[in-house]
Amino acid sequence: MKVLFFGDIIGRAGRRAVAEILPKWRRAYEPEVVIGNVENLSHGKGVTTKALKELISLGFEAFTSGDHVFHGGHGQILAVDPQYKLIRPLNCQADSLGMGSLRLSLGSRDLLLVNLAGRVFMPEGYESPFTAMDKLLAVESPRGNLAGVLVDVHAEATSEKVALGWYLDGRVSAVLGTHTHVPTADAWILPQGTAYLTDVGMTGIRESVIGVKTELSLGRFLTGGAIHFEPAEVGTAVINAALVTIDSVTTKATAIERLQEFITLR
Repeated sequence: MKVLFFGDIIGRAGRRAVAEILPKWRRAYEPEVVIGNVENLSHGKGVTTKALKELISLGFEAFTSGDHVFHGGHGQILAVDPQYKLIRPLNCQADSLGMGSLRLSLGSRDLLLVNLAGRVFMPEGYESPFTAMDKLLAVESPRGNLAGVLVDVHAEATSEKVALGWYLDGRVSAVLGTHTHVPTADAWILPQGTAYLTDVGMTGIRESVIGVKTELSLGRFLTGGAIHFEPAEVGTAVINAALVTIDSVTTKATAIERLQEFITLR
């Protein structure tokens, strides 16, 4: 089973870039499942029904998110509607709306998709992602019927992501990091069969500061003022994704490949 996972898709530029590249990558890599992180999908922060439907029309099967998923209120609606298959971090507070994991039906077996949020340099209120995964696997593993388990770790600190990779090695099929928008060069298969990558990287405009218009980001750094951020929408779009191959019998990963391509958006 091949799973194509897009890192943080940033605003309209990210959606346009994905729409252009996905048909090409489908032909080249033949993924069975396409998933994307959409916490920045709508104008760079949060997600709307209209923006999510754009990706659904392209053939995305499900979506992960992060600390911005409920920004603007639309995410609260989408997270509780099962037709959108949008999950929020599993380790959110217990009274949070929506689900932190989702079983995707792949014929006779399922792919379990999980979203975790880190706690280092992140907003307060998240439970331990380590114990949250322990609790989830204690429930899901005995149910069986799994072809694989893919975990999106939406976190700031590389050390926390790496630690989660080691902690989950052999227990899940893949641990893929998101949130920092900058791709890392450490894709590999851990000793017990878990595919790992610290950060998949963003899909957005390269001539920016992690997707934000450069002049706005510089203004905040230079003045310390409360400058409203806007996503960059024209220029060279970088598309970052990870292609993970999973043995659906053993649920172990057999390969992981970083994908990156550039296109011009005007």
